[in-house]
Amino acid sequence: MSTFFSTARFALAVVAAAVVFGSPAVRAQSAGEQTIDGIRCDTSEGALFHIHQHVTILDHGKAIDIPDDVGRPITGECLYWMHTHTSDGIIHIESPVFRSFTLGNFFDVWGQPLSLTAVGPARAKKGQIHIFVGGRPYHGDPRAIEMTLHADIVLEVGPPYVKPAPFTNWQGN
Repeated sequence: MSTFFSTARFALAVVAAAVVFGSPAVRAQSAGEQTIDGIRCDTSEGALFHIHQHVTILDHGKAIDIPDDVGRPITGECLYWMHTHTSDGIIHIESPVFRSFTLGNFFDVWGQPLSLTAVGPARAKKGQIHIFVGGRPYHGDPRAIEMTLHADIVLEVGPPYVKPAPFTNWQGN
């Protein structure tokens, strides 16, 4: 009976380690890519934590696309835990660990600035960036916006300002 409990205890430890640390295939980071804000560029997508958000950027009323393949280096050998596949504004978080992710983390992976005066390539004077999260005005630091399941984030850089329509085209995301 003690052999059974020892084997069961060992199996439980292996499963717990896989959950906490991820499987070796998921954890394999590309040798050429740096970790950004604690976010690795792994050789495969993480499956433990998988959610999506939508981000819209308007520069004086004109939409700015977030490019496809943000978070996928040109070598194509890895994928950051936060990334895009297309230029539709849907952000994918596919991580091998549970943790909080912010809009600032995504902009860092994208390699673009995010502040009260800069949103990616768009610039404005302080106070001219209006932010909506889930259709409600947001008045804090845009870098601190938490990337939650189906978060709908709109960043308006300069007038004209319009209350954004909610994003609903999740297409199974």
